[in-house]
Amino acid sequence: MQPGQLLPPMRELAERLGVNPNTVAAAYRTLRERGVIETAGRRGSRVRSAPATTGRDHIRVDVPEGVRNVAAGNPDPALLPPLAAAFAAAAAEGDRAPVLYGEDPLDPELARLARAGFDADGVPDGPLAVVSGALDGAERVLVAHLKPGDTVAVEDPGWGRTLDLVPALGLRTVPVGVDDEGPRADDVRRALAAGARALIVTGRAQNPTGAAVSAARARALRSVLREYPEALLIEDDHGHGIVDVPLHPLAGATRHWAFVRSAAKAYGPDLRLALLTGDGVTVDRVRGRQRLGPGWVSRLMQRALVRLWVDGAVDTRAVAAAYGRRRDALIGALDRRGVEAHGRSGMNVWVPVPDETGAVARLLHAGWAVAPGARFRLSAPPGVRVTVSTLTEDETEVLADAIASALGPPPARSYV
Repeated sequence: MQPGQLLPPMRELAERLGVNPNTVAAAYRTLRERGVIETAGRRGSRVRSAPATTGRDHIRVDVPEGVRNVAAGNPDPALLPPLAAAFAAAAAEGDRAPVLYGEDPLDPELARLARAGFDADGVPDGPLAVVSGALDGAERVLVAHLKPGDTVAVEDPGWGRTLDLVPALGLRTVPVGVDDEGPRADDVRRALAAGARALIVTGRAQNPTGAAVSAARARALRSVLREYPEALLIEDDHGHGIVDVPLHPLAGATRHWAFVRSAAKAYGPDLRLALLTGDGVTVDRVRGRQRLGPGWVSRLMQRALVRLWVDGAVDTRAVAAAYGRRRDALIGALDRRGVEAHGRSGMNVWVPVPDETGAVARLLHAGWAVAPGARFRLSAPPGVRVTVSTLTEDETEVLADAIASALGPPPARSYV
């Protein structure tokens, strides 16, 4: 069968094959779970027009030698804290009291510090879990509540890994537009009214646009979510520790919710740890499934993060200010050249472009590698993402010139 082709109704196929209808139903369910087909209610089941994963990681620019890479999305290594002392202290504590099977998967001091941080930011009270990064938390929550074929509302433009994860789980995506203040409330309402079972929101340092949910937008979004109390809400605070804009959480507006706070951007991508809180049912399901797999996230790593927090290893204000200066400098330089750009928080700047492929190619020719917007889009207009985390003051004007030139009209050709 070809992609998009309609499968026969289950009873019809059962009669044709001479098998029990339950057998066909089980087969269709397996196909849905594996991402081979998708079901749209009474409209029936069709062969998926794309594989379960979209391969966005392959939409990238190979950076030749001598080309400046502002596409990677990594934090500035110079702003990451040293880890040796924290892990040495955590290891010494582990030597004195080794963690054994059957013990609490959550370090008590980490739980105390995490709860205090959530309270300070207005995140509702709820049980805690530790997961291996923000994406791991989102996946566990989605699996805990949804079934293959359900629809998830996602930010567009949004984090490419999220846009890949949802279909990989056999779920469907519906795009929600984003501006500088976060997801548009009207788009969220349309998605939920059309049957979306879940919504994933990045509260600040949104990747790739740098959007941050404002107080006014949070009120509007909470109002929409209260109209759909059975919707699952997942909030991703991966920018914790690198931003100075206030957090305006949406948690608690629906019956089931999860709030995930990652340590990767502030303390290093290899510190695969995030704190997750949520309603009791959601966190209990996450913990239960986790026990059947990895069991727990290393308590050694948890204790190291505690040490980093207690010692104030990251000066959040200084880090946020450094990224803010670099963002604002590039956005200002582009504005002076008549180029629109966005980046309210975090380490990325989003530049809308008329011709994404052409802009990426021309910038590469000029010595700059930027991330193609196709990695982050479903139906949003084209753009490119620039990571400013290591951009120097001297480079800013040069890059702005290159972007303005890449977006300008091609030189006129004359024929004799």
